[in-house]
Amino acid sequence: MKSEIVIRTEGMDILVKKLGIVDAERFIATIKRDNFDYTEWRRDLYKGMTVDDIYDDAVKYQRHISKQK
Repeated sequence: MKSEIVIRTEGMDILVKKLGIVDAERFIATIKRDNFDYTEWRRDLYKGMTVDDIYDDAVKYQRHISKQK
C-alpha cells in the first residue's frame, strides 16, 4: 500500500504532465473551493451508461492515446 505522500506526489505529477502546472493548480483550487465530493462525482459520472458503453469509451480513449505516442 502506498503512503499518502507517494499518492499525492504521483497525483500531482500526473496532473502537471497532463494539464501543465498552472491548470493543475487551478484544478486543485476548484476542488477545494467547491467542496468537491469525489465519491458523489464518480457515482454520477457513469449514470445512465451500460457496461458496454463504458467499455466502448475506454477503447476509444485507448486508441486516442495510442495515436499520440
